[in-house]
Amino acid sequence: MTQSFGKVGVLYGGHSAEREVSLMSGQGVYDALRSKGVDAHLFDTGVHTLADLAAQKFDRVFIALHGRYGEDGTLQGALEMLGIPYTGSGVMASSVAMDKVMTKRIWIQKGLPTPAFELLDSDANLTGLDQRLGLPFIMKPQHEGSTVGFSKIDHVEQIPAGYALAARFDHVLAERFIKGRELTVPVLGVGEGARALPVIEIVAPGGNYDFEHKYISNDTQYFCPADLPEALSLEIREITRQAFLALNCEGWARADFMLDDENRPWLLEINTSPGMTSHSLVPMAAKAEGISYADLCVQILSMASLKVRAVARLEK
Repeated sequence: MTQSFGKVGVLYGGHSAEREVSLMSGQGVYDALRSKGVDAHLFDTGVHTLADLAAQKFDRVFIALHGRYGEDGTLQGALEMLGIPYTGSGVMASSVAMDKVMTKRIWIQKGLPTPAFELLDSDANLTGLDQRLGLPFIMKPQHEGSTVGFSKIDHVEQIPAGYALAARFDHVLAERFIKGRELTVPVLGVGEGARALPVIEIVAPGGNYDFEHKYISNDTQYFCPADLPEALSLEIREITRQAFLALNCEGWARADFMLDDENRPWLLEINTSPGMTSHSLVPMAAKAEGISYADLCVQILSMASLKVRAVARLEK
């Protein structure tokens, strides 16, 4: 029997460029929790206010938001102030993980493998970028996900357009392109008890794993567990766990990798509120370990907590 969680809010929708994905994720989580007898209620943060959220008197919430104002620490801070336990990482970890540049800087400091990069806050540094990073390279916004504003630059002539596309959303991250196999690894848990789930390999048509091939098309192939030597699979899973711990993440996340032609894994980014749609990868990896979608949602919900309790303790 599912433990009692009280009144649970499933926070979805929001204001970010990933709103449509979040609507799908939240609906899936809501249906799953209801199927397990959880008193779940959908709450669209893109429509309702924080005052509305406080008035609902949720006992805890499942954050099914992606991108800014849901995955970046802002909502987490509000929930801390309201005293509502929530799923996933805390304020600082959410904020850092959403910032691809800060994430990479921490991983580099920890000795974890991630491709060379440059942060472009204007178009002044575009000259010679192809020589510094090599061609091809990637351009993407510093704080977006789901390949929003993403470009692969194969020729020098594409640089201005790639920069302009990413700059519509944010400062621009230019990153060395790693040719090879695309992998992703979910992780569940808290602290040293966190564990990486099986590695998934993604094979998109033409190697183009864009928004269409992530969430809409059925042409993308997924292999879970990925066909890798056992030692390499264990290595990648441990790198994922270390990447998760380095940012002080909590509850769940999903790290994205490229595996180059010499079987060297390269961390690209980590998502602290991964997709939970019918095409999503965390449920796929969980299923490979015998965890159903509904049970996965309950497990994530069971780890919901407030990350700051000191003031409340002192007042008592």
